[in-house]
This record gives sequence, C-alpha cells and structure tokens, in this order.
Amino acid sequence: MAAKIEFTIDIKAPREKVWKILWDDATYRKWTSAFSEGSYAVSDWKEGSSIHFLDAKGGGMYSVIEKVNSPEYMSFKHIGELKDGKEMPLDEKAKLWSGGKENYLLKEKDGVTTLLVTGDLPDEFLDYFNEAFPKALALVKSLSEN
Repeated sequence: MAAKIEFTIDIKAPREKVWKILWDDATYRKWTSAFSEGSYAVSDWKEGSSIHFLDAKGGGMYSVIEKVNSPEYMSFKHIGELKDGKEMPLDEKAKLWSGGKENYLLKEKDGVTTLLVTGDLPDEFLDYFNEAFPKALALVKSLSEN
C-alpha cells in the first residue's frame, strides 16, 4: 500500500442528508457510477459486517465495515477481490492492497457539510482514483443539494 488519497468537498445540505445520499442503495448506485457504470454494494451497512462492492458484471472487492458512527463516519477495510460475485482467495495482486482503508468523514457547520474521503491504495490505481473520485463527489454534492 503505497499511495494515500484524500478528497474533500463542501455540500450545502445537512450531513444527515449527505449520509443518506452516500449509503442508500438508489443514490449509492448513482454516485458510484463515476467509478463504474452499474456499481452497487451488498451489505447490511452495520459495523463489523461484510460488504461487497460490485460492478455490473459481478466483479469488484469485498471488505469489512470497520466503524460506523452515523451520520458522521464510515470506515471500510478492504480485503480481496470478487469475481462473478464470489470472494476470491488472496493472490499476489490482491495482497498489495488487502488491508487498505477507505474512510468517509462528514462535518457540518452553518448548513454546509464538508465530506472528507481518505484512504490508501496501490500506486497503480492512483491516477484512476484521482480522476474518478472528484466526479463521484460532485455527484454526491448534486444529489444532496437538489
């Protein structure tokens, strides 16, 4: 795990609304389309639960929800790859990023919610996330403010 990511955006909406946009199935599918069209997640969204982050073809990654403090903080610990919706054993490629975190922090002041996303990932994915994450957060902002 070599690269650290950090993205932030100010949203003119209460953090409860931004939280709902982030994690409700219908709106989650909309903002994560910036990463892959047809993206969705399968989970009960509870602390300690597993979560499958999937694309339209059933590929993606599986993770654990490490911490939930609604409507302020959500942390995922990524574990491995999914193929056809099934958890794959860790191969050398997956071991490079297994254990990486992805964190969402929402702070509200004067009706504006600041969303901060931090995490770590292999260098090879840095360009992709530097391009896709700002688009995804712009969608969260648009959905939250309308």
